[in-house]
Amino acid sequence: MTGRLVVIGDTLLDRDVEGVVNRLCPDSPVPVLDESNHLDRPGGAGLAALFAVGHGFEVALVTALADDAGGARLSSLLTAAGVQVYALPLPGATPEKIRLRTRGRVLLRLDRGGAAGPPGEPSDAILDLLAGAAGILVSDYGRGVAAQPTLRAALAAATAPVVWDPHPRGPAAVPGIRLTCPNEVEVRELTGGTPGASRLITASRSANGLRERWRVGAVAVTLGGDGALLCHAGSTPLVVPSPTSADGDTCGAGDRFAATATVALARGALVSEAVQQAVAEASAYVADGGVAVAVPAPAPEPVSVSVADREQRIGPGPAGALVAQVRAAGGTVVATGGCFDLLHAGHVATLEAARRLGDCLVVCLNSDDSVARLKGPDRPLVPQYDRSRLLAALGCVDAVVIFDESTPHAALSWLRPDVWVKGGDYGTGGADGPGLPEAEIVHRWGGHTVVVPYLDGRSTTAMIDAARTAARQPTGGAR
Repeated sequence: MTGRLVVIGDTLLDRDVEGVVNRLCPDSPVPVLDESNHLDRPGGAGLAALFAVGHGFEVALVTALADDAGGARLSSLLTAAGVQVYALPLPGATPEKIRLRTRGRVLLRLDRGGAAGPPGEPSDAILDLLAGAAGILVSDYGRGVAAQPTLRAALAAATAPVVWDPHPRGPAAVPGIRLTCPNEVEVRELTGGTPGASRLITASRSANGLRERWRVGAVAVTLGGDGALLCHAGSTPLVVPSPTSADGDTCGAGDRFAATATVALARGALVSEAVQQAVAEASAYVADGGVAVAVPAPAPEPVSVSVADREQRIGPGPAGALVAQVRAAGGTVVATGGCFDLLHAGHVATLEAARRLGDCLVVCLNSDDSVARLKGPDRPLVPQYDRSRLLAALGCVDAVVIFDESTPHAALSWLRPDVWVKGGDYGTGGADGPGLPEAEIVHRWGGHTVVVPYLDGRSTTAMIDAARTAARQPTGGAR
């Protein structure tokens, strides 16, 4: 199978905090949760995109990311899972859902991030992405991405099958889409219907009303453990029962249903076949343990930064605030990256040249683990804390972000610099010469990549080799 599935929608940062409760709070009769661990994962459209991975298609996510640490974490998690992130600017903070859990039960859910702001305009690369997609899933969580006018116009013109997973606070689906899949509570809220007859009759009336009002091809109302009800134009509703019955954590089951239906339609299935596959997959998902089993544990959170680090412009928080400020003033954001193991004159020349190309310079710095994977187990010589502080002390560097992956793709997807600068010997004159490996990433938001030359004779590896050679030379002595 070839082609690309595109997921569009609002992405949240989900965090499950696990702990034990052994006592009540002394100043209020509430349980005290002693945290033992926590797990971050993408939620909303990000979770739907994760479920679409691994079915023979490339998966791209068009979402909005804020200029904060939460946005950086989401970009890292999604990129590590194989999702290509096409980010729109998001004013405000990353929305977060934090569930406090003990012994498999949720004690409390805490939502952070505040009211949603309108996302920015999509780039030409995003519009091209939608025009060439094999299948499209709109995973609406009511925070504005599905309402973006330019995206909606592109969805209306798309030739690929479109599945719309709606939210009561979100907009109507684009007319003419193949399938929308609300749950029974959502479809009643969307149509204003109230239970007055049997469950199936109520769901059928609401689904037909929604299909006619939104002018969509079909509506599949998910019924939890009882499967789904599919309404087509002019046909008797199709009841698709669940093949298994299981009690468990249903978080993400709707996303699993929508992603499975999108994959099936992209492969050429009929809508009825797609809904049957989606019911089977969502039922198995809940029976197998839900999101805790289906989504592998992600890599640990990036290296935490101290108060001193933040004051020295190190970390996603300071970098995000800087980038947001420069963008708000209409300035140009420049970024570059590397290991910077032994900071030398060649590095400084590259950084100074990069800074002259815009209004701020953010350095994406390989972590110690990342350097070791790239350079070998005896590198780096200088730990990441020292390297980051040396860089931040330079007058030409405005912020430093440490990344743990082998490439800066996740950091770039979040920062979205206007200009990405590479120092080195990449070819720029011939069509057959090597290109910048980050060029495709930067193109997603309409950015540009440039190369600035190294200073001749400056190389960290050469410096290390020369020092080691000198250390092995025998010393002279009096005879």
